Amino acid sequence: MSRLPDLAERIERLLLRHEEQKRTNTLLEQQLRAVSDERDNLRSRLAAARARIDALIDRLPASEGGHAPAGDAGAADSLDIPRSVQP
Repeated sequence: MSRLPDLAERIERLLLRHEEQKRTNTLLEQQLRAVSDERDNLRSRLAAARARIDALIDRLPASEGGHAPAGDAGAADSLDIPRSVQP
């Protein structure tokens, strides 16, 4: 009959572990929301910075040195920003 107390103990440990996992999951969800919000904020700031850079490039006088006009190449191309970072 020692199986019943062992089983009860095992169930108790499983319940405790389940509660611990739920708390961990809640904390991870909060961290994910915070990181996602930060990412969205950074993307927004990056888009605004790109717009400002594009506006500055458009104001530059056309050069005869062989550089493409701003309309032919985006600011990201002229700054060597990887495509994976561009929106």
